[in-house]
Amino acid sequence: MTYAPTKENPAGRTRLNHDSLSYRNGKLFIEKLPVDDIADEVSTPFYCYSASTIRNAFTLLAGKLKPVNASVCFAVKANSNISILKLLADLGCGMDIVSGGELERALEAGVAPSKIVFSGVGKTRREIRRALEVGIHQLNVESPAELDSIREVARDLGCRAPVVFRVNPDVDANTHAKISTGKKGDKFGINIELVEELYAKAAACPELDVAGLAVHIGSQLLNLSPYRAAYRRLASLVDQLRSRDLPVRRLDLGGGLGINYDFGVGPDVGEYAAIVEETVGGLHCELTVEPGRWLVGPAGLLVTEVLNLKEAGGTVLAIVDAAMNDLMRPALYDAVHPVLPLHDIGDRSAHPYQIVGPVCESSDVFGTYAALPPLQSGVRIAFGCAGAYGASMASTYNSRDLIAEVLVEEDRFRLIRRRQTIQDLLELERAMPWQKSCSETSARTAL
Repeated sequence: MTYAPTKENPAGRTRLNHDSLSYRNGKLFIEKLPVDDIADEVSTPFYCYSASTIRNAFTLLAGKLKPVNASVCFAVKANSNISILKLLADLGCGMDIVSGGELERALEAGVAPSKIVFSGVGKTRREIRRALEVGIHQLNVESPAELDSIREVARDLGCRAPVVFRVNPDVDANTHAKISTGKKGDKFGINIELVEELYAKAAACPELDVAGLAVHIGSQLLNLSPYRAAYRRLASLVDQLRSRDLPVRRLDLGGGLGINYDFGVGPDVGEYAAIVEETVGGLHCELTVEPGRWLVGPAGLLVTEVLNLKEAGGTVLAIVDAAMNDLMRPALYDAVHPVLPLHDIGDRSAHPYQIVGPVCESSDVFGTYAALPPLQSGVRIAFGCAGAYGASMASTYNSRDLIAEVLVEEDRFRLIRRRQTIQDLLELERAMPWQKSCSETSARTAL
């Protein structure tokens, strides 16, 4: 049984509907393993992922997109664990990165550079250089100034940089304000009215291989109509560029497909694929989509243990050992994740709790749940749909351990990131010997 308050379900009681999670003999299983058995071996809190859920999601999406021959690049920022990246890469998935660090992770996972797309609004020259040296598929250009940086680095390296222009289509994706990326005024992309002239100038530069256009309008999209609007504007821009004999051979369609955070039905990826075919399928371009959350979100659990209960102003607080530094989404986006007891004790009476963490911040609240089973110290629960933007956004705030990650495959599991302890963190802060500044040393030498 999962518990997540929704407008349609204010009590928070929903039916568990998930291909890798089930209750058997009163225990919560992920694939063929009781989650509690994993928690006996791996101290809470920890992240736990289902390999089959990720594989099934990729296979479904890739199959729906096959008629338009669109490739899939996983948005690494959603979950950057090397084992997760390798799992997807082994299925033929490419990677969409937004930093030099993510590039190194993708390479470490065995991803071919030719299947890596570099997005992101602020690439450093060092990152650009490294991307060109290894031979990635393309750099998505976010501004005229960034284009100049790419051109200069390519000239220094004596190579041609493959670039596409990220267009800001001024389309409202109707998502949370903090994950909107395609409206005028957002920091991402180039105003669509400015792209044509910039594209023409870039096409004349010998250091640049101008390949096409990109767009990404936001994250956690449940309504697919904004995609249709954005892709139509992109198609019109392709026609404009081609009318000037400017070649456009690639279209990067971005990501953003959302999930239902009570394990309910999310966007229909068949309908999404139909929108792609309807809007840009006839343009004879190489097509790429870049989902993140949709591929890995439902596959993950954050497993935690109740430390104690406390009454505050008429509300019963359940204080757990996970915190906002482990799962930032509730504090950052007001997100509410479903709660799954590791043992279904059969108590169907309503027990309202506010679940909070131990971090010294008032924002360290996971949510208020109107109908949970009775909780007490030592009871373990899991937050569902935690496979995306959980571990990848985690920190060591309050000098807390960076928690472990576990991958489950059928009846076995393995640790794919060990817990980073305070001893590990202290070692990083061992002070190095004092040094004189270069300018002061030079001055003394001159004297």
